[in-house]
Amino acid sequence: MADVTTQQLAQLMIGVARAQLAIIDSIENSKAGFKFTHVRPTLETASRIRSNHAETLADFPSRLLLQMISRNAPDLDKVTRDLEALVSGNTPAATAGGPAAADSLDMTR
Repeated sequence: MADVTTQQLAQLMIGVARAQLAIIDSIENSKAGFKFTHVRPTLETASRIRSNHAETLADFPSRLLLQMISRNAPDLDKVTRDLEALVSGNTPAATAGGPAAADSLDMTR
């Protein structure tokens, strides 16, 4: 098997988030308010976005889907940079206030 690059992994994660968003949108079409009443609070809990913990690789997919739900499709380059930072251990939360913090998927800042 070929080695997967960070950019390819980011593309895959964005594709999965789009598929998940399509399912959420289809439920929203049949039950208005489902997305923001039920899905969003659950995703915020799963992503640990309101906690003071540093971002982790396990939280990243939930944070990506939260960004998709808010109608701001994530930029591939930004997702790739965030993913590289998480894999290398240089998370944007660890360098709060730096340039990487501005590109973070953390929407609480």
